[in-house]
Order: sequence, then structure tokens, then C-alpha cells
Amino acid sequence: MKVFWLMRAATGLAAFTLAVAAWAQYVWLDENGVKQFSDMPPPASISKNRILKEPRNVSQSASEALPGTSDGGAQNPAPATATAVKTNIPMTTAEKNADFQKRRREQAETEKKAAEQAKLAADKSKNCERARAYNRALESGERIAHTDKSDERAFLSDEQRDKEIRETKRMLDECR
Repeated sequence: MKVFWLMRAATGLAAFTLAVAAWAQYVWLDENGVKQFSDMPPPASISKNRILKEPRNVSQSASEALPGTSDGGAQNPAPATATAVKTNIPMTTAEKNADFQKRRREQAETEKKAAEQAKLAADKSKNCERARAYNRALESGERIAHTDKSDERAFLSDEQRDKEIRETKRMLDECR
């Protein structure tokens, strides 16, 4: 009869040990390589690669934030639940689709901006080349005609030529 009670106590102890291990949310290897089970995060001295299991709803950063609280080591589980992150929960098809659409919109916006910048660069290059050609014509000394307000042909005076040369040089300085 004594053996029966001893066996029953051993079975109860084993069941209790398994229940505690299943209830624990954190599993890690300590400095000696022994598995540790706890409902509290491991100490800060335990490296990330030695942590074997963490709760699903607590992110890595939240589990690091708990051990070093400023109130003398008291631990408050509320911040961990407030900063819960979906780390181990797979995304649903709708979430995957929304994420894909978001990435697609961002890529389209990036491509649109790149196309606009390329067009602006091409326009600037074209305008700079026109300004260089006009400056060469002004500095050549040839007579340059233009139409005045009454749509009649007129030639640039020396003062007008000097003013135009200054303006084109200012524009060419922006091209460099």
C-alpha cells in the first residue's frame, strides 16, 4: 500500500511539473545550458539566441523593456500588453493583399517622381543648350533682329545686346 501512495505522489508531482512547464510562457537556456521555464521574461544577461520560446503577443522589444524598470525592479505587465505586436501570427489573405497594394502604390509613386525628375533634367539640359547657342550668337557680334511691339523688325542696340549677354550668362551659371 505504501508503494501505491508513493507511485501516486510521484505521478502527481510529474503532472504538476508538466503543468508548470506548459503554463510557462518563456523558455531559455541559462549560463549552464539548463532549460529554464518562467512566466517572466529572462534576465537581460541572456542573449537572444538562447531564448527558445516567448509568448506570441509580446514583441522582442517589449520583453527587453520589462526587466529593467526604473521602480526598483518591480515588473508591470501592462506595458507588454500595450505594445503587443503580431510577430508569430501569420498574415491573412486580406492583410497580404492590402500590403501588396500599398507596396504597389509606393512603387508607382516612386516611378512617377523619378520620371518627373528625368523630364525636368531633360528640359533643363535643353534650355541650357538654347541659352549657350543664344549667348554664342550674342557674343559673335552679328546683328540680331527681333520684332518690336508693332510687329516690325528691329535690331538689338549695343545696350540691349549687353543686357541680353548678362541675362544669358546668369542663366548659364544656373546650368552648371
